[in-house]
Order: sequence, then structure tokens, then C-alpha cells
Amino acid sequence: MTGSVVEWSSRAMVVLVHASLWGHIFIDRRLYPARGARHRVGRAPEGQARPVPNSPPERGAMRQLPDRPAPPRRARPDATVVHRAVRVTAAACAGFYTFRYGLHQPVTATYALFGAVAVGLLARVEGGARTRVRTLLRTLPFAWVLVCLGTALAVHAWTAALGMAGVGFAVAFASVGGPRLVGLTNGLQLFYILPCFPPYAPDALPQRLGGLTAGLLLLAAAERLLWPEPPPTDYRDRLARAAGAVAGLADLAAADCTGRPPTAPPGRTGPPPPGTPAEEHALALLDDLRFSRIPMMERPAGPGAVDRALTHCATTLHFTAAELLRVRRLGPAGGPYPEAAGVVAATADALRAAGAGVRTDGPVPSATPIEARIAAFDADRGSDPAGPAAPRAAGPDPVEPGTSRTAEPRAGAAREPRRTTVARLALGTLALSAAEGTRFLTLATRTTRRLAPPPDRTPPEQRPGPFWYAHEPAPMLWWRRIRGNLTTRSVYFRNALRTAGALSAARLVAGALDLTHGFWVLLATLTLMRTSAVDTRMTLRPALAGTAGGAAVTALLLFAVGDHPVFYAAALPPVMLFAFTVSPVLGLAWAQGTFTVVIAMVFTQLTPAGWQLAEARLIDVATGATIGILAGLCAWPRGGGHDLRRRTAELLDRSAAALSETVAVVTGSGPARGALRQARHCALLTEALYAQYRSERHQPAGEGPNWQAAVLTGQHTLRGAEPLLARVRPGTAATGPQGAAALARRADQVAAAFRHQGAALLEPTRLGGAERALAEARAALHEDRVTATRTPADPASLHTVDITLWLTGLLDDLARVHGSARAAPARPH
Repeated sequence: MTGSVVEWSSRAMVVLVHASLWGHIFIDRRLYPARGARHRVGRAPEGQARPVPNSPPERGAMRQLPDRPAPPRRARPDATVVHRAVRVTAAACAGFYTFRYGLHQPVTATYALFGAVAVGLLARVEGGARTRVRTLLRTLPFAWVLVCLGTALAVHAWTAALGMAGVGFAVAFASVGGPRLVGLTNGLQLFYILPCFPPYAPDALPQRLGGLTAGLLLLAAAERLLWPEPPPTDYRDRLARAAGAVAGLADLAAADCTGRPPTAPPGRTGPPPPGTPAEEHALALLDDLRFSRIPMMERPAGPGAVDRALTHCATTLHFTAAELLRVRRLGPAGGPYPEAAGVVAATADALRAAGAGVRTDGPVPSATPIEARIAAFDADRGSDPAGPAAPRAAGPDPVEPGTSRTAEPRAGAAREPRRTTVARLALGTLALSAAEGTRFLTLATRTTRRLAPPPDRTPPEQRPGPFWYAHEPAPMLWWRRIRGNLTTRSVYFRNALRTAGALSAARLVAGALDLTHGFWVLLATLTLMRTSAVDTRMTLRPALAGTAGGAAVTALLLFAVGDHPVFYAAALPPVMLFAFTVSPVLGLAWAQGTFTVVIAMVFTQLTPAGWQLAEARLIDVATGATIGILAGLCAWPRGGGHDLRRRTAELLDRSAAALSETVAVVTGSGPARGALRQARHCALLTEALYAQYRSERHQPAGEGPNWQAAVLTGQHTLRGAEPLLARVRPGTAATGPQGAAALARRADQVAAAFRHQGAALLEPTRLGGAERALAEARAALHEDRVTATRTPADPASLHTVDITLWLTGLLDDLARVHGSARAAPARPH
């Protein structure tokens, strides 16, 4: 029989190529039925007449309502999808045929095929070829442990279910360790699920481990030899490009401070693409730093110091760009200001140095030049704030963003010098804030290069400082991440509990009902369950429809062909390739249907099977999907969308406490009580919840809150408080006790606006009160800045201006949560 299998396998390789070509033709016809001589409904090809609107549509064309946009067509399979399908098919079939027909070891053959499919298809291993191989080799020891546990605990159904609860929670909760663990979660779960079912055969453990090892090694070899994936764009490269674009923005801001056209010094980054303004170019590259635009495996979301520093670089770049945009808007009112232009130019140089240094092959940046420039400017900026005023153009006076013209009515030419002084002080504050953000960027960049951490200059009562992670060993960082997510507020903890409960219940049901191939029950629960009951229910119909279709095809195939393993051995590679190619494109129904046919062909080669195999597959999938729905109904059925309002309101409340405490510390009106640390932790939890919310189905948002703006408000609160605490000594930010008390009251007023916005998230009827609180806080801050202006300015009054401008910027961010202040400019996001 071995010779027949070899002959049929050689023929199957020819069929494999033809099946791939016919698969492409089928998908092309399936997704593009209007190709060729047919006309598409809607826009006609160039040079041809448009079809008459009232004419009947052609057969196969979709009727379109007049006011409804045309649904987007699904794209044909990407080359990477086809290449991955070929790699998984080659690895799985090579291991299965070698052990099943060459060495006559069916158990080893099963685990070889299962290991390749579980990691190559059901898990997500991304990155370049070297990264994929490294991930597979690192996964192998954990796979051994899980297979050993499943084999040992399969002695009883209740021990297997208890083990499933522990393994399910541990593996799912391990996703807090970063995106690579998130992608491997399903594959690691399956390494326990398969051996935890009967037969209980501890003597077969060597064969199981050998097959699993062979499958993963064959998949690793396929990753390196068969169309190896090129490495994707590294996050460091994205950061470098964004830093260069923000540096170009700083050049324009420096020119605005001098009143002269910008000139690009030699060696600086070139201009943005033709026709693209520098601001739009910088904001677009900053937007590319969002995790939703980055492949999962390339996101710096791990608990290590390097990943934390890369994320710190991104948020600091956002903050610096926001301050530079404010410099550009205020420059014509406060210029010419050569000293501010000089510090902004130094900011541009530091941004370029950090952009070059964030790449692993670039020169390591030094923070000494920007720190020296900051110290010199901070010491001299109050000496002559009035300075030579720039000639004003005819027309209305420029108004700083975030303020209203009604806040300070025009009182004639006598107030012009005072206006210029206020504008120049504000311009100096914004220039200094942008430089401070760049200094933090430089220090974070040095941490990404694994250099010695910067000394923690934060006073002991205000620690941990912004670079606390650089002073902690890696095990402690992991423990902090795990401990911080051991709460029901964490989506990682919730998802782990839901997964563990569903899988353990599925194992008990499969054992109690003595379902044939109970492994399929847990596989269906694992792959069909979503983070909300609605999403899980939406997957049920296509999953059952696809499984029913696949079961029908399987039953007909088994009835027509019968027990002829040679046929199934020859047909398995092309069918597997077709299934793995079309599933990512045509959706869940096709995935379930084609996978049903594939596993039927595999099991038929292991043991004789009849049409009842298709029936068992359908029952198991329906059982697993039902258990997943029940688990979703019992554990946080509304997913991330239900708690997003409450958690975002909590983030705004924590941010309010952090800004109040920051002002209290620098003015000497109160001690530090850890509000900044609590705000950091709350921001991390809210960002994870928002990421899950974006992955779920929701009703049309309409005029709802801007959740991303709320998350960014919390980030900007942290990024603005850190340089203030680092630069301003406690108790030196106000002139006398009365000034400190007045500034603390304004901070409390801004904090109250934060809390009003949070209350409006929970109760939309309170939105009017939130808008009034915003307007009152903004007007009060503007009046305080004007009152604090002194000529010449002393350090305390300068720090007062620093704080009021920081708080004004936070109010601008806060206004975007509900879109209540449309005049307030949008900050980068």
C-alpha cells in the first residue's frame, strides 16, 4: 500500500498546483462577477455609456438602494495568505504522510499534522521569517508542557475539566505579556485540549511529543524555505519617520517665532511630499503610530523596559507635536522672539537626533544639548518679555487657541503692549514645553537602546518618576503588569475568566454526553466565542451554515468513495490548500465548511469512518458554539462597549486628581499622594478596554462621545505633568501664599470640568453643565495668565503661565470628548 500512496502523492502534488490556480479563478469569479463584458452597477468603465438607471439589473448584479452607498467588495486573497496556506499545507502533509504511511505511527502522524495546523493556521505568528522561526522554537517547550498535562489529566473527565479551567485561564491571561502571546493563545490552548480527551494513554506520550515536535520543526523549515516573509516595517522606523516630520514642524515653528521664511539647514530631513502641508504630513505619520495601524506582532505592548520606552516615545511625540502646533498659532502674535526661536530650533535638532537614534543602527542621542538650551532659556526668558514687537497686520488681533474674544474685550491701543507681553510669555512657555517633551523623547530613546537609565531626579515623595520602568528588573516589570491586571476592570482578566469557564464547561459536557470526537466541541467554543454575546451570536449562523454545508459534502464523499484511504491521501493536499486559501477571504462559513471536509479526510485515513462522521462534526460544532454563547451571556455579555463609559469617566476622574495634585505640589499647597501613579495605571486599563471596544460590533455611533479623544486627554495629562514636576521645584510656581491658593483653585476648577465631562459620559443629560464648566474654566485661566503677567517677569509668574497654558491645552483636549467646543483646535492623535 505504501507504493500506491507514494504514487498517488506524486500525482497529488501536480493536482496541488492546478487546484491553486483553479482556486484563484474561483475566487476571482466569486468576488468579481462583473469582470469581462458585463457592466458593473453604478460607475461605468471609462469611455462607455453608463447603464440606464431604470433598466433592470443584469443577472448576478446586486440591486442598490438610491441613498445607500455601494457595499465595498472584498479583495482577492493576498499573496501572503496564499504563501501561508502553502507553508502550512506542506508542513502538515509532510509530517502526516511520513509518520502515517512511512513509519506506520498514526498517533505521531496526528500530532505532527495537528501541531503544524494549530500554530500555523489557528494561531497568529507574524513578522519576518526569522521572527516566525524564533517564535515557533520558543513555543515548543510550552507545547511539551501542555501536552504532558493534557495526557496526565485525561484519566477522568472531571480532572480534565479542572485542568482545562487552570490552563485556559493561565494561557489566556498570559496575553498581558504582549502581542506575541496574544497571537499564540489559541494554539497553546489546543496543545492541552487534544490530549485531554480519551483514550487515556500515558504510554503514548513519547509519540505525541515526537509528532508535535516534528510538526513545529517542519513548519519552521517551511517558514524559512517556502516564500519566506520579509520583515514588516519596524516600529522604530515608524518612530524615526514621525520624529523627522515633527522636526520639520519645529523648523516652521521656529520661523514663525522670528517672522522670517523657514530655511532648511544642510543635512536635515527633506520636505513632505508635494502638495502635502507639513502639519498634515506630521499628523499622518503620528497617526501611523497607532496600534490599530500596526501588525499585531510589531506592537511594542510588552511589559519590558524597551517596549515601554518605545510607547513612551510615541506618546511624547504626540505631546511635542501638539505644543509645536500651538507655537505656530501663537507665533505671529508674540513674535519676533529670537530666544524662543532658538530653543525651538534646538528642539528640531534634538528631534532629528532622537529619530536617528531610535533605530538600532543609528547614533545614540545625547540629552545634554537640549538640556543646556532649556536651562539657558528658562533662566533668561523673563528678563525682557516685552522686547521688540513685531509689526501687526491690519485686521483682527490674533487670539490664542482655546480662548474666546469675549473673554478680554478690546479696550483700545493702550492694551496692545500688555497683549504683546502676554503673547510673548505664552510663546516662551510653549517653546519650553515642546523642548521639555523632546528631552523626554531623547531619554526614552536612550532606554530603547538598552543604555543605562537616566538618574531619577524626581523627589522621593513624588516617585515613581516618568522613567520608573528603566530602573526595574525585567521580572519585576512582568510582576507589575500581572498584578495590575488582576482585577475585573482589566479586559485581560475578564477574557481569561470567560475562556476558562467556557472551555471547562465544554469539556464537562463533552465527557458527560460521551460525544464522538469531543475535541471538536472545545475547538468550536474556542474559535467561535467572542468578547461579547452579540458577537458570539453573530458567528453562530455562518458557523452552523458552513459546518452543515461541509458535513453534507463530507457525507456524500464518504458515501460515494467509501473506505479508500489512498483517495483521501491524494486529495488531502489540494483540498487543504484550497481551504486555507479561501477561508480568510470568504469568511467564517467557508472556513467552517472547508475545515470540516479537511478533518474528515484526515480522520478517514486514521480509522474507518462512515457518513456518521459528518453528523458528529455538526453536533459538536453546534454544542461548542452554544456553550460559547451561554458563557458570553453569563460573563460580561456586553463586552468592552458596556464598561467603556464608566472606565473612561474613571480615567477623567483620575486625570483630574493627577493635575490637581501636580499643581498642589509645584505651588507648595499640598503633598503628593500618588495620584499620578494611579492615573498611569487607569490609563493602561482604559487603553486596553478601548482596543477591545474597537474590535467589537456596535450600533452606529452617531453623535456619541469621542472615546479616542478621552483616552488622549488622559495621556496628555500625564505627559504634561511629568516635565512640570521635573523642572519646577516644589513650592516655586506661584508668588506668595495667595498666588498659590489662587492657582490651586483654578486647577480644581479644571479638575471639576474633567469630572463634569466624565459625568456627562455616564449621564448624557448633564452635557450642558459640562460645557458650562469648560467655558468657565477656560475664561478663568485666561484671566489668571493676564493677571500674573509682570514686567520683567519673575520665575514664579513664569511658572504660573506655564501651568495655566498646560491646563488650557488640557481643556482643549477635553472639549473634543463631546465636540462641545468646536472652535478649539484639534490636537494630534
